[in-house]
Amino acid sequence: MRSLPVTTEAVVFDCDGLLVNTEDCWSVVEAAIFAEHGHPFGPDQKALVIGRTVEDAGQAMADHFGRPGAGAELAAELLARVRKELARGAAALPGAVELVRACRARVPVAVASNSPRELLDAALEAGGLTGLVTYSFAADEVRSPKPAPDLYLTACAALGAAPERSVAFEDSATGVAAARAAGLRVAVVPSLPGADLDHDWLGTSLADPELAAWAAALNP
Repeated sequence: MRSLPVTTEAVVFDCDGLLVNTEDCWSVVEAAIFAEHGHPFGPDQKALVIGRTVEDAGQAMADHFGRPGAGAELAAELLARVRKELARGAAALPGAVELVRACRARVPVAVASNSPRELLDAALEAGGLTGLVTYSFAADEVRSPKPAPDLYLTACAALGAAPERSVAFEDSATGVAAARAAGLRVAVVPSLPGADLDHDWLGTSLADPELAAWAAALNP
């Protein structure tokens, strides 16, 4: 297994499915939409939409359903339903709060999410992370969201850090592609079990003791 450098200028976290268990909210809604269009929803279908922006997920569903031109309609439906689902609450994933707190004690941290601002704020609030994250960047605040590098480049610039001396935490192929394109090292905790994702560090939880030891040793 490759490792993460302790000489790191900044740490940038994804949010959905990585810090906060919002993927359950998304999956409930996605499964309902798939069912209403006469399609099953399992790991293969989840892989079509995970990590994407709302707009890209809507287009992916339109393509899968054989409904050309329906991407915007499906995206609007997805956004409205996820907003309602998130209002019911979502918990921080194991180790998330502790790792963010440990990292920010040593280096600047930020969140870079492919969700729109309103859903990102709702997720951070639900997970009890709002007070720990000074900088956060949403998909609707950059020219091109993930898998483009814009979100990670914007985050690193705001933190005054060189991307090649920074670390991203991700859970999806879309996010990993964005972090790699920006030049960051990448730690991965996959949302989809068994997903084969490019990584410098791979684990099953942010509560992994190896991450706690790494965070405690961080220096810019």
